[in-house]
Amino acid sequence: MFTPHRKTMTVGALLAATLLAAPVAAHATAAPAPAPAPAAAPASAAAATGLDDPAKKDVAMQIVSSAENSSLDWKAQYKYIEDIGDGRGYTAGIIGFCSGTGDMLDLVEHYTQVKPGNVLAKYLPALRKVDGSDSHAGLDPNFTKDWAKAAQDSEFKKAQDHERDRVYFGPAVKQGKSDGVGTLGQFIYYDAIVMHGDGSDSTSFRNIRKRALSKAKPPAQGGNETAWLNAFLDARVWAMKQEEAHSDTSRVDTAQRVFLKKGNLNLDTPLDWKVYGDSFHIG
Repeated sequence: MFTPHRKTMTVGALLAATLLAAPVAAHATAAPAPAPAPAAAPASAAAATGLDDPAKKDVAMQIVSSAENSSLDWKAQYKYIEDIGDGRGYTAGIIGFCSGTGDMLDLVEHYTQVKPGNVLAKYLPALRKVDGSDSHAGLDPNFTKDWAKAAQDSEFKKAQDHERDRVYFGPAVKQGKSDGVGTLGQFIYYDAIVMHGDGSDSTSFRNIRKRALSKAKPPAQGGNETAWLNAFLDARVWAMKQEEAHSDTSRVDTAQRVFLKKGNLNLDTPLDWKVYGDSFHIG
């Protein structure tokens, strides 16, 4: 979002399912013919055991929106677009796609593949030229108006969802599960990759994680989950302070740290937190 171009049911879950099924057979008093086995749950549903659970994912989007848009109504942000003066050109949409960092270009290219001739397609040459800069050349004066028009199209909303999941959400959840962290940890990863991307620079997600590894180990490597997440957040705060635009670390200090200190590793509601001095609540 704010960085240069950045481009499983578990064994425990299966065991739990087996144990839940066992009492049914144990209490049977007759011997009827065996009923057909129930159809297996879709793989996608079985894998949604953390932040990728739809309800948890919605909570994650609300928390990110509280920091990015001072609102929990993340679905109102498809139409959002402005230059916030951070050197990345226009910032727009539900995850802050930027004209200067390549992810906005990727989004409009994907949207145009799905819907050729859309209202934003004509800006593709300009988006390619301004990639890596804060320039508006070829975008002004109508790009913001046309973005708002595109945001009325359900296909554009789906395109934003697709790119959010492909570039940010999916990789964050995958790494979180690989590291053995729960829903909160997966969210902490997601918020970090949204802001810092996953490039090769020292403040990227992968290098934040590398910095944390010098202080602690994730649960998958035998470490304590809370200690690991604290080390990761320490590294995240360091990364944020390397850039003036991100130097306010309240999205960590008065939000993610609050959940972690309460031991809410599953990111269960109700949740109360502050960002930039504003208070938020999810019941």
